Amino acid sequence: MTYSYKDIWRVSLPIMLGLLAQNIVQLTGTFFLGHVSDPGQPGIAGIYQSASGLAGIYYIAIFTVCFGFSIGGQIMISRRNGEKNYDKIGSIVIQGIIFLQAFALILFFLSGFLAENVLSMFMKSPKVYAATEAYLSWRIYGFFFAAINVMFRAFYVGIARTKVLTYNAITMAVVNIIADYLLIFGNFGFPKLGIEGAAIAAVLSEIASVIFFAVYTFATVDFKKYGFVKMKFNFKIIRSILNISSFTMVQYIISMSTWFLFFMAIEQHSEDDLKITNLVRSFYMVYFIPMNALATTANTLVGNTIGMRNVNGVLPLIKKVALLNLGIVVIMIIATLVAPEFWISFIAPQDQISLIKDTVAPLIVLLFSLPISALSVVVFNSISGTGNTRIALILEMITMAIYIIAMVIIVIYKQMSVAWCWTVEYFYWGPLLIFSVLYLIRGKWQNKRI
Repeated sequence: MTYSYKDIWRVSLPIMLGLLAQNIVQLTGTFFLGHVSDPGQPGIAGIYQSASGLAGIYYIAIFTVCFGFSIGGQIMISRRNGEKNYDKIGSIVIQGIIFLQAFALILFFLSGFLAENVLSMFMKSPKVYAATEAYLSWRIYGFFFAAINVMFRAFYVGIARTKVLTYNAITMAVVNIIADYLLIFGNFGFPKLGIEGAAIAAVLSEIASVIFFAVYTFATVDFKKYGFVKMKFNFKIIRSILNISSFTMVQYIISMSTWFLFFMAIEQHSEDDLKITNLVRSFYMVYFIPMNALATTANTLVGNTIGMRNVNGVLPLIKKVALLNLGIVVIMIIATLVAPEFWISFIAPQDQISLIKDTVAPLIVLLFSLPISALSVVVFNSISGTGNTRIALILEMITMAIYIIAMVIIVIYKQMSVAWCWTVEYFYWGPLLIFSVLYLIRGKWQNKRI
């Protein structure tokens, strides 16, 4: 069996719509926080936006260990699905959830400790730090619910039933929008909590996601077919997942921690530079919706293709997904370049409109890096789809070394303009694309057993 563009689109579109709804969670918070006003605290809207953005990246940088584990589970699920060993899939999901709940408890206490004792040592602005700490004091409760969600996501992506991700994400978005409106501003008698309200709203949306997945799974999934029978802890299965995911877990935490360091370095420049960077990041999140969706599609379809013993179909499949990703990204770039200030004005803090013009140049720098990242993210995730996560980690570490050197020179040592700081993206995606292509062409990935 070979996958057509229609097949690729059928799998990726629900993931894309799901990611869109999930990003609405973050963008809604950014939008509402941009409309907060306090005569006694000029510029507070931008401070709140910057703090929520920084705290969001901090949260993801820590939680990404759990997400990396779920990717290992997803790779195993997609391979078993391709092999038609359906009865072995449910145990992967169950054991993954049990393991990640224990892991979430560790992350909860670790994150609280780091936020209180480490962040304060490195952040320059007392206002941004205070708002960041307030946000995280509530946000870290989301670890427990997000850990369940990522394993449900791994299950449905692995068996290529991705439409449910759209329904789930819409549920999350609706709950988040309502909770943001009520808790940030104190509407309809609710307490006015500001940035803490945004954090609580995000956690409530994750709770809603767990409830949705649980109800949907009980209502639609054949438990006997997929082996959802034993709830006892089985370390043998956990070890099998870790054999694949340990490299992915390290890879993800290195990648996201470095991304967090980039924002921390920008924070050392000035509050305004951090505000501008956070606005650009909001656009980046939107651009990455189709890119992440198609990267996830490539990952799972490569696993299914190898599971069906069709190794020769892998490279043509990757080429199709990469070209589709590139086409979508080019359309988004053109749409943004037509009127960048118009798009920026939607999320810019309303008490500091001058930031709109200052954000244009960094945004354009980012836009021209997107074609490279569109190809790179698909090709790189395809390597993980083959099960060769150790190689993926090695490539990530080499690329990260190049990225960090560029960041130290441009962002930290020279402290160049925000636009120049965003050029570090080229030093990440360019080398990653080259190394990934070379490995798929010349590497021995065809016979990896998982």
